[in-house]
Amino acid sequence: MKSFKVADFKAPLQEFDEATPQPSGTQVLIKVKAAGVCHSDLHIWEGGYDLGHGRKPLSLKDRGINLPLTMGHETVGEILAFGPDVKPTGDLKLGDVGLVYPWIGCGKCATCLAGDENMCLTPRSLGVYCDGGYSDHMLVPHPRYLLNLRGLDPATTAPYACSGVTTYSALKKVEQHFDTPIVMFGAGGLGLMALSLLKAMGGKGAIMVDIDARKREAAEKAGALATVDPKAPDALEQLAKKAGGPIRAVIDLVGNAATTQLGFDCLTKGGKLVIVGLFGGGATWALPLIPIKAVTIQGSYVGNLRETQELLDLVRTKKVPPIPVTTAPLAKANDALVQLQQGAVVGRTVLTP
Repeated sequence: MKSFKVADFKAPLQEFDEATPQPSGTQVLIKVKAAGVCHSDLHIWEGGYDLGHGRKPLSLKDRGINLPLTMGHETVGEILAFGPDVKPTGDLKLGDVGLVYPWIGCGKCATCLAGDENMCLTPRSLGVYCDGGYSDHMLVPHPRYLLNLRGLDPATTAPYACSGVTTYSALKKVEQHFDTPIVMFGAGGLGLMALSLLKAMGGKGAIMVDIDARKREAAEKAGALATVDPKAPDALEQLAKKAGGPIRAVIDLVGNAATTQLGFDCLTKGGKLVIVGLFGGGATWALPLIPIKAVTIQGSYVGNLRETQELLDLVRTKKVPPIPVTTAPLAKANDALVQLQQGAVVGRTVLTP
């Protein structure tokens, strides 16, 4: 088995050649067919998050992420073998291709038993705490974490495991405002994904905000109602004009001090700001304005297994167009990370071992 691992934070990925593992217990061995390179991988690679205001950075090492680690939490693979404790079902069989749900918890706490493993306080997320898809083979802990693609393309489906379910879950949090334009910050992989899902879910549409002209152009081609450069001195006025009425919902897929401030400022009374991005920094809001505007500020972290299945069903029934995908061989994993770090990726890079 060939894998590319984080051996040291901020250092180039290292190639590892090891014996291909055999599944035990309820595990499933898959041959990786596609592995998305997500912006969250950059934070893992760099070893932490900037918390702003002079605070000590949030260290991933302190949060229990041990190296070497095979990243990759947007993975599609072909089933090669089941562990001895797997009971046969009609849904998955040898040779089937499935999307791996990576946001796995302890499986025992009340949160996990309620179906919200992504919110577990002792996570075992694949590609984050356990080895993931930057490899030609991968172990999945249980068949329930494999969602049958049923003919969907592996490369374009892989991003649904993170950028897809993350944006789907965030959009569900503002569904009550789908009859008005939603403002979204960040027209990268998540933003383009959110645009296509919003349309499929029946939303009126979105105004996309991004500093990169190429990404704004990509958003316009993907059906954005309008785009705005947040660095423009009249960005707030542009948003108000292009919305054509009160802005009731903002989804921030970037998550830095500038985007959250502009997102907060453009909201009308009773509006909702959903923060998804993990770029980093500290909030700059004037605290009295939060109760005066009666604004709701909510975080949204990936999504649960049920939402991921709902998402795949939506993609099939509504024929949701995929985001732009650039495929690259597994050996180019490090190059793909660097390109993402430099902001040179439109859509998503997907490794194809």
